[in-house]
Amino acid sequence: MTETNLSKTPSESAADTAPATNGNDVAKGATVAVDPRLLVREQGFAGYWTDFKRKMRSGELGSVPVVVGLIIIWAIFQSMDPAFLSAENLSNLSVYIVGTGLISVGIVFVLLLGEIDLSVGSVSGLASAIFAVLAVNNGVTEWVAVLAALLTGAVIGALHGFFFAKIGVPAFVVTLAGLLAWNGLMLKVLGTTGTINLRDDSLVGTLSNHYFADIAVAYGTAAVAVGVFFVTQFLGARRRAAAGIPSRPVSEIAVRTALLAVLAFGAAYMLNQYKGMPLALLIFLVVLVALDFLLRRTAYGRKVFALGGNTEAARRAGINVELVRISVFSIAGTMAAFGGLMIASRILAANQGAGTGNLLMEAIAAAVIGGTSLFGGRGNVWSALLGMLVIGSIANGMALLGIAAAVQYMITGAVLLAAVVIDSVSRRTQRSAGRG
Repeated sequence: MTETNLSKTPSESAADTAPATNGNDVAKGATVAVDPRLLVREQGFAGYWTDFKRKMRSGELGSVPVVVGLIIIWAIFQSMDPAFLSAENLSNLSVYIVGTGLISVGIVFVLLLGEIDLSVGSVSGLASAIFAVLAVNNGVTEWVAVLAALLTGAVIGALHGFFFAKIGVPAFVVTLAGLLAWNGLMLKVLGTTGTINLRDDSLVGTLSNHYFADIAVAYGTAAVAVGVFFVTQFLGARRRAAAGIPSRPVSEIAVRTALLAVLAFGAAYMLNQYKGMPLALLIFLVVLVALDFLLRRTAYGRKVFALGGNTEAARRAGINVELVRISVFSIAGTMAAFGGLMIASRILAANQGAGTGNLLMEAIAAAVIGGTSLFGGRGNVWSALLGMLVIGSIANGMALLGIAAAVQYMITGAVLLAAVVIDSVSRRTQRSAGRG
């Protein structure tokens, strides 16, 4: 038996386990992947700076570009109009992004497969029309009408998924047909009146118009978010340590938690300076947390990422590719319906313009701008929030400055193109670094 050197550092031990090569160990221009938790053990927090630089060189940009872009956008608009970062404006912005943001969350799931869904705008309009006709015109209980609208979205999405997964029709074609068909059905459902108004004290009307005036709600939400984050990170680190896997030290988890606390309580403070916590924003955050858990902490989520990475490999690993695809499109349809109800709640009406205009483009753009790849296999549901903050901030800031909508479209288009270019360059860089 050979003698083991117990004094080696973690990075040296990791290097010993790497496959031996002759001559040059690493190809020119390639970077060596090192677990950042190993660097922390050896170098402390300086190791994270080293790993951050490595990620930037190898194209692993994550959410850095969109966060930097959002800071720049906010700084520019605030310098041009001091009302931009006021409590009232930020509160209005937080409500404005919810409807389209929920639709964008569904788009994230589809993009993770490397596919696209062009029907979500029409599905959202149809769902709002079905709710309004049932609840307002026919006197159906609002909860039942809401469930009917959501079920409609789920069934439509599953139908799209069936034609794509079982029949083999390209998702682009299936959902393009859906865009036209469901928009026509929406017009048929609304009838000759074209518009059905909702009461502001109705169930759906309350979703976007209710605020929790008690400051304890906003601060309590922030406290719960910070507490849950710390507990999940701490318990995860303990499980990894118990299994002998490199884990984050408690000090690093504490710093991450402190940063989240600053953001969460800062947002709560701003919201409490106006009307308090908006119910719409609270619903959006709960949905994001739930679906983030589904994607990152469950076997189903791993299957979705696996299909986006390599469909044939996923099939050979025993994953039911058809079922996962159908379920993903069903989720997209459900989220489109949910977003349609939130938009109807904000404008207090279901009308013939619902789901049309630039809604579809904004939902797709938000997912891509937020960091979800168009090529599949990379992204998360928080992309919808980040992307909608960018798009909503541009629209909101230009409205404050009285700039024409045409300029807003051009700027949003340029931001979308920049996001796709960054994604493409990032993937190419990762491949050249041996990580793609």
